[in-house]
Amino acid sequence: MIISLSKDVVAITKEQDVILFRNRVKEFAQKIKMGLVNQTKLITAASELVRNMLRYADGGQITIEVVSKGRENGIRLVFKDSGPGISDIQLAMKDGFSIGKSLGLGLPGAKRLVNDFSIASEAGKGTVVTIIKWVNG
Repeated sequence: MIISLSKDVVAITKEQDVILFRNRVKEFAQKIKMGLVNQTKLITAASELVRNMLRYADGGQITIEVVSKGRENGIRLVFKDSGPGISDIQLAMKDGFSIGKSLGLGLPGAKRLVNDFSIASEAGKGTVVTIIKWVNG
């Protein structure tokens, strides 16, 4: 069972919010003594997801949480937007797929960088992506 120890909610409405968000994620990761390599993986995955949120949904909100499972601590990030949604999640999770002018590495790349990844989306209602990076993961 995963327990939430502390959390913060960050609104993303413009490009400048991304820097503040990244700094906040780093603060949370440093609090739980996450190593630099795992911090970098977490922040890279988070950056991809927040940029997707801005590009395709004009922003949204992200919950940053310190979570615990037994003796293991980690950071859980929940990205919620009210954008157009993703019509085919399986296709969106394939390397190289993009509806924009990107390389199509955002979602599958983010998934590879974290320990837990889930995505739910409904056309016309938005998307929720949840990732967890464990301290020792």
